[in-house]
Amino acid sequence: MVPAAIMGIDVRRFLARAAIMARACASRVPPEQNPGVLLGTILGTSARLGRDKVTFIASPPVAQLGAWLEQLLAESTGKEGKGIIPVDREPLGAPDVYGTDRLFVYLRVDDAPDNEQDAAIIALEKAGQPVVRIGLGEPHDLGQEFFRWEFATAVAGAIIGIDPFDQPDVEASKVAARELTDAYEKAGALPRERSFYRDDSLTLFADEKNHVALEHAAASDQTLHGYLRAHLARLVKGDYFALLAYVERNEAYERELETIRRMVRDSHRVATCVGFGPRFLHSTGQAYKGGPNSGVFLQLTYDDVPDLPIPGHRFTFGVLKAAQARGDLRVLARRGRRALRVHLGADVNRGLHVLSGVIEEAVSRPG
Repeated sequence: MVPAAIMGIDVRRFLARAAIMARACASRVPPEQNPGVLLGTILGTSARLGRDKVTFIASPPVAQLGAWLEQLLAESTGKEGKGIIPVDREPLGAPDVYGTDRLFVYLRVDDAPDNEQDAAIIALEKAGQPVVRIGLGEPHDLGQEFFRWEFATAVAGAIIGIDPFDQPDVEASKVAARELTDAYEKAGALPRERSFYRDDSLTLFADEKNHVALEHAAASDQTLHGYLRAHLARLVKGDYFALLAYVERNEAYERELETIRRMVRDSHRVATCVGFGPRFLHSTGQAYKGGPNSGVFLQLTYDDVPDLPIPGHRFTFGVLKAAQARGDLRVLARRGRRALRVHLGADVNRGLHVLSGVIEEAVSRPG
């Protein structure tokens, strides 16, 4: 509330709106009239029926709400091989690019609607896709949504059979990263890793199991195109594709990643996620490692130039981020996930452009 007050938000009004939802979700309210119970029941039941990719479409004034909901759902429900996979900021598409594993949630600000979003939602409903519509009368209603969704997430967790109040796999990534930074403190370098493909733009890394699987699938086409085509071919009905980008979050890189996720979604009809590391480790990272084994992951790293020292340590911020990325990939591999790392080198713009072009070719010529 302190940052909100500093920003000029009317905190009393914000909390008053949240209190309305808290009263509506009280234990004395019958379940069929309780907005938190109703939403949680929809989320949990849909997940159990196979619609476990909750896709958010939010009006522009509340577009950032999806990032908060992403963390809430993924970190709370993604464990024990179960979970709800949140899909945030995915570009809108025609109904025929979506599979049958989605639940759409439309968070609409009533006095600031987006015509394109309205039309897309109507088209999805006509196509038979399930849509939850939540209307916000004004931005201060976000307080209500914070309460409603926290309540609903607990209910959904109970329905799918997990404890929504812990995050065991977040700690696993921290441990793996600490092992690598401890090694750097002793040796002055991270443990050596061996790539299985390298050219003048991109380098590919994977654990032994994923490497063998990709070599077998690529067959005689052991090129950058062949390996990426083989990796994307691992996507089957009900899967999702996740870009784990350990790069700066800016508009240029987001556009490139948006282009990649749209190509993969439209060609394979799967849900797509984009996470910027190391931020996503504390949100979707939990679901990626502890949730259902239905993700195909493409991790992106680069050389941090320039780099900055960390006082009191031999390793730098760049080394720390590299350790977090490698630790993340190590835990994904331990959990049997389908994961591939693409190292972009020092020129991220060039690397992303090359990667996007190769993926475009791979999805247009899949075999």
